[in-house]
Amino acid sequence: MARVRDLLLVLALTCVTGEEVASTPKPIKVLDTIMNPSYIPAEEKHGFYWKKSAITTLKSKLKETKNVNKAKNGILFIGDGMSVATVMAARTFSGQLERGLGEESVLEFEKFPFTGLARTYCIDAQVPDSACTATSYLTGVKTKYGVIGLDGNVTRGSCHSQLHRGNWAPSIGQWALEQGLDVGLVTTTRITHASPAGMYAHTSERNWECDADVPKECLTLGCRDIAYQLVMDNPGRQFKVIMGGGRRELLPNVSDPLVKTVGRRLDGLDLTEMWHVDKVNKNATHQYITDRNELMKVFNSDDLPEYLLGLFKDDHMDYHLKAKDQPTLEEMVEVAIKMLSRSKRGYFLFVEGGRIDHAHHDSLAHLALDETVEYSKAVKKAKLLTNAEDTLIVVSSDHAHTMTVAGYPSRGNDILSTVDTATGDDRMPYTTISYANGKAASIGADGKRIDVTLSQQFLNRDLEYSYPSLVPLDSETHGGEDVAVFASGPWEHLFTSSYEQNVVPHLMAYAMCLTEDKHEQCNYTPRKPKFWTSSASTTRVSLVPYALSILTVITMCL
Repeated sequence: MARVRDLLLVLALTCVTGEEVASTPKPIKVLDTIMNPSYIPAEEKHGFYWKKSAITTLKSKLKETKNVNKAKNGILFIGDGMSVATVMAARTFSGQLERGLGEESVLEFEKFPFTGLARTYCIDAQVPDSACTATSYLTGVKTKYGVIGLDGNVTRGSCHSQLHRGNWAPSIGQWALEQGLDVGLVTTTRITHASPAGMYAHTSERNWECDADVPKECLTLGCRDIAYQLVMDNPGRQFKVIMGGGRRELLPNVSDPLVKTVGRRLDGLDLTEMWHVDKVNKNATHQYITDRNELMKVFNSDDLPEYLLGLFKDDHMDYHLKAKDQPTLEEMVEVAIKMLSRSKRGYFLFVEGGRIDHAHHDSLAHLALDETVEYSKAVKKAKLLTNAEDTLIVVSSDHAHTMTVAGYPSRGNDILSTVDTATGDDRMPYTTISYANGKAASIGADGKRIDVTLSQQFLNRDLEYSYPSLVPLDSETHGGEDVAVFASGPWEHLFTSSYEQNVVPHLMAYAMCLTEDKHEQCNYTPRKPKFWTSSASTTRVSLVPYALSILTVITMCL
């Protein structure tokens, strides 16, 4: 009955707003003399254009129904450092790459039907890092700054509190494995970096990525580095797919000139070889790959391995715009989904677009926006390869950054350029994008603000150009504001409103039936489709009481 009333409302609004107007001419660009130079599609200057757009959105919203299926599969995308300002700037950047004005562009995850806001602070820090946030959105437990996979009872850098299993916070990856699902992780950072480490590691110090980083007294006590935990301990050794950078953290530090990659490990262990031995002992097919060509061979193979380890760089993977012979995030996601989709029980996949964050830390706005666009492509690929009826995709960020978009630029103004409508009170131009703090100072040695238009790096769109910042620092910091959460698939409606970041894995686990608290579709049995039925019974809803209203609305439109 509510659905019928909604349809009548839309029909009535359509008549009132005059949606059925003559067909709109194709957009043409006309010079607007107020914000100069700014080119506005002619149709956008008419009120009916925006009313029609609003009605289209309303119709789409009214068609939405709650998807309360069991989520057989779950994919969590994290854009490291992808603040709301980054989303807006990347959206505009993406549109301008396609020669559009830019502002009207939409990133793939912005099309998801439900959105919320997550609060990102650590329990001891107002502005978080990627370690405490990874623990939050992967284990469901908030913790201290610099700590991964442990609760707040630990002291950062303390081996004793790390070894106490009562402090351990298992991840949703482990929850999924315990229910018989397959699990994978994909990142553009080192696979031992803070965000992916939240999937498998328990460490009181995020920087203990290999044994060379761990104090000798901690090694003596039995504290293991993050790379060791990934390969040798559960749940990491059970992951079917592991792809990213960070090869050096798994390899020994040797001086043999015949060795292509010199690792950092001082214990002599080659963890890639240990990974191989573990899979041989399991009698499982497996493959270790190191470049894009090898990944494509796996993708095109009719006989996929059961386990895949891809380490494409010694350090973090290269920025997309600088990369050679390494796969894109989109390609890694496609291979991961192809492999994990073989699981009859379902899967959980964690994907991180990690270099958005690194670009921001160096105030490299161009690279940060491009990495965000690449991240959006990976989300699009995942959406195309899965079914919203049984796969829940959640897209979010771990924390924000200090980048802002400001200054009253004209519509369509180059997002990476200076504001075209005004200068500062000092009559100097300024960029639309800037940072509250960061590597590039905005004040010169003469005490005056730097004229960015005198920089050849800026004028040539050099990828290494650092955008101006108010407070000069060696590295730009994170921001403390909330991050957006976008959801599509079963139980997507749970992700609305504002909530603590640690709620995210609990919502996903509920949708995927990984918790003790089960919804009725966890023991799914096919049911006959309902057509115009009430929620309480299978009695058909009579349309007779609405006949007069329907005729009245139709008459209004004539």
